[in-house]
Order: sequence, then structure tokens, then C-alpha cells
Amino acid sequence: MSSRAKIPDVNKPIPPQPITHYENFPVASWLCPPRLRPPIAAIYHYARTADDIADEGEASAAQRLDDLGAYRQDLLAVAQGQPHSGRWPQVFDPLAAMLWEFHLPVPLLDDLLDAFAQDVRKTRDQASYADPAELLDYCRRSANPVGRLLLHLYGVHDETALRESDAVCSALQLINFWQDLSRDIPRGRHYLTDADCAAHGVLRAELATLRPTPGILALIAAQVRTARALMQQGTPLVHRIPGRAGWELRLVVQGGLRILDRIEALGFNSLQQRPTVGAADAPLLLWRSLWM
Repeated sequence: MSSRAKIPDVNKPIPPQPITHYENFPVASWLCPPRLRPPIAAIYHYARTADDIADEGEASAAQRLDDLGAYRQDLLAVAQGQPHSGRWPQVFDPLAAMLWEFHLPVPLLDDLLDAFAQDVRKTRDQASYADPAELLDYCRRSANPVGRLLLHLYGVHDETALRESDAVCSALQLINFWQDLSRDIPRGRHYLTDADCAAHGVLRAELATLRPTPGILALIAAQVRTARALMQQGTPLVHRIPGRAGWELRLVVQGGLRILDRIEALGFNSLQQRPTVGAADAPLLLWRSLWM
């Protein structure tokens, strides 16, 4: 995907997006209150474009980090009411307007860039995460800000809701990792932590072969259980979000849980096949959402 993401017409209904790295929250969908479609679209395209800078194309790691630094300077500039550099006008023109109209918390937007830069450095160095605590700290910056930004727009600020949002967003990020093992491992992205690998007697050289050994399958099964438990911690949030947005969140939660179902149905072998959720799953997701 090009880093020059196109801003959609937020006045038109847009269906909820599938769960991928930055489509793990619906963007200006028909369930979203019309008043909030412009800021949600602006946040999405800010995150999507930064993610593409970090992840797409043939740029070197050094160039990616330089570009993310320039992107951060544009964020800080528009946050202070100053002109941006003009490199990403399709991102920072609408974002500047939404920052001032909705008082978006700039530190949350900055946290996303910190996470993207960490992805670049980890990939460049072929580095792994030491333990689940370090991985969750990455999720705190790569995923949780999105949920907190949406809660800000919905006018939900209590600490319980924020904790539940963090649980949902971190769970979605972890689900994306275990969904994408077949893609990430060959690219040098190691989200299965050193501590978890050691606990299951799995060597990184084994993971690189993408062969589903008993130890690796047990390792992935443990990650699926952890992600599911984390998601369940956050599900009470669907009752705290007002109106249609709460129903949208139900679908997001159920979509994430359905991916975990798919991984389990594969015998936890997401090393060789990427499980997805499609249109055929819609009736089940709607039914499960209704009964949450």
C-alpha cells in the first residue's frame, strides 16, 4: 500500500473493515455517528500512512526512521497551529482541523509513531521481544492509543473504560500477530517472545522453517489463550459506549475472537496459512454481538 493514503468521503457509508494491522477498528462506517466520521477518518489515515512509512516499499531502515521523524515534526507543528512540511498534506490538512475541533490528545498520536519506529528498529536488527511484558508495552503504544482516541471522541473518560479499551486493543494487536505469523516470521518480525519460546522448548531456528512442530503448536495455542483472555477482560466496554458505536465495538470484538477460532480450527498452525474472517462469518458475528 502506498504511504499516500487517500482520505475517503466520510459523508458516504463505509462498511466496517477487516481486522488487519490498522484495520482493526472500523473507519467512518455506517454505524459511526456522522459527526465523528471526519475525526475518525483523520486518525485512521494518520495511523495508516505512518504504518506504511514504516512497513511498505523498498526504503532502507535509516530512511524509514528519517521519514517517521519528519512525520513526527509535522504532527508537532500542526498541534501547535504551525504549518506542516507539505510532504503529507492528505494526512495533516484534515488532522490539523480535527485536532483543534475535537481537542485530540497529541501524546496518543505520538505514541503510535514511537511504536512504528520500534518496528523498524526491531526488524532491522532481527530482534525479538524478551517477554510478554515487553510485547504488551509495544501494544500499549501501537494499539491502545487508537482505542483511547475513539473513547475521547465518544466522550468516555473514566478509568475503568480506559482499562477495558486497552485490553481490547492489545488483544486485537496480539490476535493480528498470531494471525500473521506466516508473513511476519519470514520478514524478520519476531513477536513470539524469547521467554515464551523458551518455556515451550522452541528455538528461533525452528520458527524460521515455518514447520508446525508440537512445541511450536503448543506455543501458539498458549498465545491464543492469552489473547482470548485479554479480550474477555475488555468486553464489558461494549456496554459503556453509547449508541451505535457500542454495537460497532461488539462487531470488532467478535471479529477478533473469530480469528482466534480460525487459528484454533487450524490446529494452531498459522505458520502456513493466514486465517481470515469474511462475509460468510457475518451472520455468526451478528448473532454473537447480539448476545454479548
